[in-house]
Amino acid sequence: MIPAQEGGIAKNIKVIEWLKADLVTSVAALFKSMLRGSEELILDALASLLITCYVLGRRLGVSFSRLDLKVEAKLRQGIDEDHETERWYGDLSTLLNYLVDKKR
Repeated sequence: MIPAQEGGIAKNIKVIEWLKADLVTSVAALFKSMLRGSEELILDALASLLITCYVLGRRLGVSFSRLDLKVEAKLRQGIDEDHETERWYGDLSTLLNYLVDKKR
């Protein structure tokens, strides 16, 4: 392996580790914002979590579109299996409809 490739691999590993730590930090920020009851802080933490998940997936070789397809499949599975949040609130079908409509 040539040195430039080794540096690229090492850099990618470092970024993955950073993203993993960022996930933990964002979850902590979400929990703290929920305690404070600040909608803006909750929104910021949730957005950070989503961004980090997409970027981490990309660093692990998963395209954004493939991740989107998997999310939709998991939502359909949860709907089919009558997940509690779907049964009680209809959250999974609402999210699935939102994602499908957004693509149009």
